[in-house]
Amino acid sequence: MHLGHIAAQTPGKAAVIMAGSGRVITYRELDEESNRLAQLLRDEGLRPGDHIAFMLENHPLYLAVAWAAQRSGLYYTPVSSRLQADELAYIVGDCEAKAFITSASMEAAAEAPPDVPLRLMLGGTVPGYEPYEERVAAHPAEPIADEAEGQDMLYSSGTTGRPKGVKPPLSLAPMGTEGPLFKLLSLLFRPDGDSVYLSPAPLYHAAPLRYCLNFHRFGATVVVMERFEPEEALAAIERYGVTHGQFVPTMFIRMLKLPDEVRARYDVSGLRCAVHAAAPCPVPVKERMIEWWGPVLHEYYAGTEGNCFVYTGSADWLAHRGTVGRPLLGEVHVCDEDGAEVPPGTPGTLYFGGGPSFEYHGDRAGTEASRDPWGHGWTTLGDVGHVDADGFLYLTDRRSYVIISAGVNIYPQEAENVLAVHPEVADVAVFGVPDAEMGEAVKAVVQPLSADGAGPGLEAELIAYCRERLAHYKCPRTVDFRAELPRHPTGKLYKRLLKDEYWKDHRAASA
Repeated sequence: MHLGHIAAQTPGKAAVIMAGSGRVITYRELDEESNRLAQLLRDEGLRPGDHIAFMLENHPLYLAVAWAAQRSGLYYTPVSSRLQADELAYIVGDCEAKAFITSASMEAAAEAPPDVPLRLMLGGTVPGYEPYEERVAAHPAEPIADEAEGQDMLYSSGTTGRPKGVKPPLSLAPMGTEGPLFKLLSLLFRPDGDSVYLSPAPLYHAAPLRYCLNFHRFGATVVVMERFEPEEALAAIERYGVTHGQFVPTMFIRMLKLPDEVRARYDVSGLRCAVHAAAPCPVPVKERMIEWWGPVLHEYYAGTEGNCFVYTGSADWLAHRGTVGRPLLGEVHVCDEDGAEVPPGTPGTLYFGGGPSFEYHGDRAGTEASRDPWGHGWTTLGDVGHVDADGFLYLTDRRSYVIISAGVNIYPQEAENVLAVHPEVADVAVFGVPDAEMGEAVKAVVQPLSADGAGPGLEAELIAYCRERLAHYKCPRTVDFRAELPRHPTGKLYKRLLKDEYWKDHRAASA
């Protein structure tokens, strides 16, 4: 539905509620703010197909900025609020943005304003920026004359190298046109104007941003957490009557590790759909979540690239524990190194056919690497997995993370899933490190629940715990401890950063 139509019908209804501060943005305010910004962008010369970028915390006006670009037929890139100045400059330059919007709390943006014609700052200004509030308020709150649907152009999180901009085709359909995600949400999760959607993750990530905008198209209320805290998420579910929410497995783990009396304190019975994605969920974690919240968990496997959508509800998952579901968009092909499709139960690289096309902006080599080399026209996200006899897909690991030890392939996700549920583990990464005899040895790096527990005793306990549940060769031979692991707020682990530390000296010696 058209945002303006919803605002006309329910002007005073909450479109956005900030969970921490309680600040409310009504549908009239959201519509008018996004219209004013769209008018400003037109006056500054931006036309359909042009590009803007913005770097914001989970700000009350975040979704208004996104809606302004969406209704102006623009490409828009939300930039991670965790990036440093040089990383920010790379993305803004790479996407060829003509406007950039940030807030006074974004130090990287203040330190080095990107080289774009229009730079606006919310909540104050520093040299190189104009005040957002002043510039936007000077424009009318009516829609621009040439409204058309825009498109996000998001960047991969950079877990395996330089972030890549995923550039889908721009439809420029009439504003209010129902897109594929709207139709998918309608089919699977059935939101409506009475729905309340909890978004606990940073809004610059694909799923939170896209789901928030599409829940607005249903006329729902979106509750945005400034940052995720496990008990505060439970409190928000109860306080705001949340019916739908989207989470990542690390959030489930943190909520499950709250004391029983804390978890029992909050009423979550109003939840109709708890959606999760972005990272593999250990089977015991999902089992416990279904016990706690009921069969309301919905899981999907997809990527920013949009080339596939694999889905499972709770009932199918309980019958096929560990699956991420069956494809609703794109057919799955599990292939060996020669391109032959392997039988059920055999792991291989996952390729998808029949899905939408995409390209990595300005990266022909990356785009070509995402295509199958055998000419079928399939695309891959670089994951390894297998299907069972019923066609359910199971993720094994990222292709780049497979450990080859004495010629045997080891998938570290298996050990990570086991160790993640140990009561003394807050977070864990498993990967291969150089080994003179085996080629690679399995290493675990653990963030303990309590720093006081780290040491040889816990290391031995974790290795033994893993060996009780997995074949010994799949388990870590050694465990190191860190105060915190480099994990993206959306749940993805920057395992490459950890691996590079352990491989740096080995590569230098081999050079």
